[in-house]
Amino acid sequence: MKRILLLGAGLSASTLIKYLLDHADENNWQLRVVDRSLDLVKHKLGGNPNGVALSFNALDRNERWEELLQADLVISMLPARFHIEIAKDCLELKKHLITPSYISPEMSALNEEVRNAGLIFMNEIGVDPGLDHMSAMRIIDSIKGQGGDIIGFKSYCGGLVAPESDTNPWNYKFTWNPRNVVLAAQGGMACYIDRHQYKYIPYTQVFTRLDTISIDGYGDFEGYANRDSLSYRHIYGLDDIPTIYRGTLRKPGFSKDWNVFVQLGLTDDHLIVQDSENLTPRTFINAFLPFEEETPVEEKWMNACFPLGITDISKYEWLGLFDGSTKLGLKDATAAQILEKILWDKWVLEPHDKDMLVMVHQFTFLLNEEKRFIESSMVNLGDDQEHTAMSKTVGYPVGICAKLILNHQISERGVLLPIKPEVYNPILDELEELGITFQELEKVV
Repeated sequence: MKRILLLGAGLSASTLIKYLLDHADENNWQLRVVDRSLDLVKHKLGGNPNGVALSFNALDRNERWEELLQADLVISMLPARFHIEIAKDCLELKKHLITPSYISPEMSALNEEVRNAGLIFMNEIGVDPGLDHMSAMRIIDSIKGQGGDIIGFKSYCGGLVAPESDTNPWNYKFTWNPRNVVLAAQGGMACYIDRHQYKYIPYTQVFTRLDTISIDGYGDFEGYANRDSLSYRHIYGLDDIPTIYRGTLRKPGFSKDWNVFVQLGLTDDHLIVQDSENLTPRTFINAFLPFEEETPVEEKWMNACFPLGITDISKYEWLGLFDGSTKLGLKDATAAQILEKILWDKWVLEPHDKDMLVMVHQFTFLLNEEKRFIESSMVNLGDDQEHTAMSKTVGYPVGICAKLILNHQISERGVLLPIKPEVYNPILDELEELGITFQELEKVV
């Protein structure tokens, strides 16, 4: 019997756990799941005899060592910053490893040792990154295989709320880590290339430069630039491409309204706000507005919004920003942490809500003296609060990859991305059977 050790049983692991258990008998697997909450693990295993619930501190090397030693494959669903320590242990113990997170420089530095040890450390095998790589590379390799020359590639992805659950004026609810939403696009310039011209967008301008994307049956979306599009040229074998751009999707109007928070500094995550535990939403936002003793906070907020093209502040009223009676109770918090708390109370998914994952690729290429265009789009809706669209589009690729590794169907070794046909073809094919499908439209332009 082969042992799979899964570190972390949070929301993104729900569908992964179900998939691995569903395929355990036929593959002779035992799934051992570790989380600080033993009750959570037991709930997700549902009494399946092929699952073992464990509870210990997976961040403690001494506590995890024995389980790592007995595993055939380790899957780390821990926060990304902890993957490298797990990876070092896996290298020492000669264990294969899967993580859904971006390859860090520290992880990349292990590549030669991992390859020489005959191991697979598969990274970026979730949804974004992951499903974006695989679905894009299948089309890229197809175009190149026909002799085509790709001259433009744009890719967008967004975790959103399903249409039937879109019940607030922001057309948005948290379907993933809310901290990542508040801190989106921070940390440097957004950079991409457009028809051979390098373009750079500072954080303060990211939410003002938007693309419009339409999907049949789901309407319009707006896309803002991700921080780094240029590195994907090398990853996808498109080093000389004239245009490459990666963006995040939201419903129309979101970015314009969000930009107010950016311009006022409410998304800053560095400075500790003084006396933060005693702030109400009203006193919090007032701290970032001019001192005008006789001017109401609502009017000062309106004055800040007007230069940004916003004349209606009802969305902010709906968030409770002008509430002066409810203390937020966050001690030594940054502005971003306080804003996250305010938003969480309003943007939380209700028990009956469903989320939605949207991904779109656009390719422009030359083939047989024609300029052609392919748009590939995928929309997936969550089943419920446990098996969300996010959980499915992360969990299924990780689970299928685990099956490929344990069945010796991946020949490449080292610190890897899922960009080779031996990886992406079987995963994408099985995802179609599981209801995660891409619709393609090709035309001459």
